Amino acid sequence: MDYDAIIFDNDGVLVTPTARELWRTASRLAFQDLGVLDALPDDIERMGGYSLSVLVRRCAHYGVATDEFWRRREAYAARAQRHEFRRGGKTTYDDVDVLHSLAPPVGIVSNNQQATIDFLVEYYGLDRSVETHYGREPTLDGLVRMKPSSHYLRQAVEDLGAATPLYVGDSSVDVAAAADLGIDSAFVRRPHRTGYEPTPEPTYEIDSLADLQGICRTAVVQ
Repeated sequence: MDYDAIIFDNDGVLVTPTARELWRTASRLAFQDLGVLDALPDDIERMGGYSLSVLVRRCAHYGVATDEFWRRREAYAARAQRHEFRRGGKTTYDDVDVLHSLAPPVGIVSNNQQATIDFLVEYYGLDRSVETHYGREPTLDGLVRMKPSSHYLRQAVEDLGAATPLYVGDSSVDVAAAADLGIDSAFVRRPHRTGYEPTPEPTYEIDSLADLQGICRTAVVQ
């Protein structure tokens, strides 16, 4: 297949997943900023589920404004991830250099924060190859627009002027976003996805980003 753009998810595809404790700490600190010192561990955990209805209910329970809680939580999470990148706790995968060998334009669409994606693209020199990149806005609207919504994926496809793009991800929400947009998807089975079966079924399953050279064999710089 001659794909005219290759778009990648980020966490679990280009870089290692973020530890759940980081998300819990970000939520805990956001609550503390707003005067909530007794948030239950279960409620802290629920804030990592990215459900707007749950977020609204739990913030109402503790008497804090949902949008203000979320803005602070996103800022803490982005800051912590930058620290993880710098100290080597969150790194790129060994095969990420394939992005520099692809002839079609390359993009990134992630459920992570826009600030985090902006940082890693520059920090790892991916800006040499990545022409457009999207993460979620640090707002409630950004939360709603996360995959499986195809909102940001559609924007990336439009930016790249692509008619036949391929989206590469490591989860069902990635495959679902591609399906919603009517484009092909490739599921990369990283070690953390052993035994995981994405739904809907992706167009391809690969073990490494290097496998894209076979899928896009006529569209790769040799």
